Amino acid sequence: MTHNAPPAAKRIFVAGHRGMVGSAIVRQLAGAPDTDIVTATRSELDLTNQQAVAHFFATENIDEVYLCAARVGGIHANDTYPADFIYDNLMLEANVIHQAYTAGVQKLLFLGSSCIYPRLAEQPMSEEALLTGTLEPTNEPYALAKIAGIKLCESYNRQHGTDYRSVMPTNLYGPGDNFHPENSHVIPALLRRFHEATAANAPTITIWGTGTPLREFLHVDDMARASIHVMTLPKVEYDDVTEPRLSHINVGTGVDCSIAELASTIAAVTGFKGTIEFDASKPDGAPRKLMDNAKLKRMGWAPEYDLQAGLENAYAWYLNNIEQARS
Repeated sequence: MTHNAPPAAKRIFVAGHRGMVGSAIVRQLAGAPDTDIVTATRSELDLTNQQAVAHFFATENIDEVYLCAARVGGIHANDTYPADFIYDNLMLEANVIHQAYTAGVQKLLFLGSSCIYPRLAEQPMSEEALLTGTLEPTNEPYALAKIAGIKLCESYNRQHGTDYRSVMPTNLYGPGDNFHPENSHVIPALLRRFHEATAANAPTITIWGTGTPLREFLHVDDMARASIHVMTLPKVEYDDVTEPRLSHINVGTGVDCSIAELASTIAAVTGFKGTIEFDASKPDGAPRKLMDNAKLKRMGWAPEYDLQAGLENAYAWYLNNIEQARS
């Protein structure tokens, strides 16, 4: 476990600090004055182990928590390992949120996902769309676990007066992403495949699905800035159940594009000159997923990266960390 500030500093535990979002939050917090960032690797602290998490919070004197740790993956991984996705995420959420409360931690931020919303939710998806329809079947176990995390935060706030909040990011990408060809999300998977196709001078590249689904993408550094911004917002009281809850806030750009358009942009970024084909026999997932980010915009936050600049940044990181990214 690591610490990086004098004893009088505010102690902030970033759970999942080696993941894409966690590492971005650590980078953002690293320059903050009077801040002691506390981290623990999986071998040092198994967040699915209740006793281990209880001991950690009982001994580390944590002031704030960013709960970024999760088992994550793309359509293939969610479809192949549904039990792992729902079990691991439920366990680590319940352990961290409850033991934070038990140890007297008043401020916590839980990282959710846009997949919490119904498959056919009205677009753009507002916070109020939660639990109003059927989830996308390919990642339902993961989505249910994330919904449980939101409701844990809400419930501890209502019953115990804590200030636990949730941010629901759209599809994230950027430095530290998982570039595995089978178990990664769409942008890192395509960046790697287009890079390799370009290097091999391949004439064509084939992408799962029809290319028509619409998706929104957010650079991870923008997500980190949004997360820290949300943690600084004033506390909302929970006496009135109709009060808008800070524990559930969308984070997105408000702009989407088709998978085909994304592929063309990535082709340009990586220098791929061949033909892009689509395999319509493979699943598309939800037809459209665009976040309504009006609530967070009213709270004073906006993203800094557009998609082109963000993809260029992510590809530059991949090229500079290619062995790490491929592993």
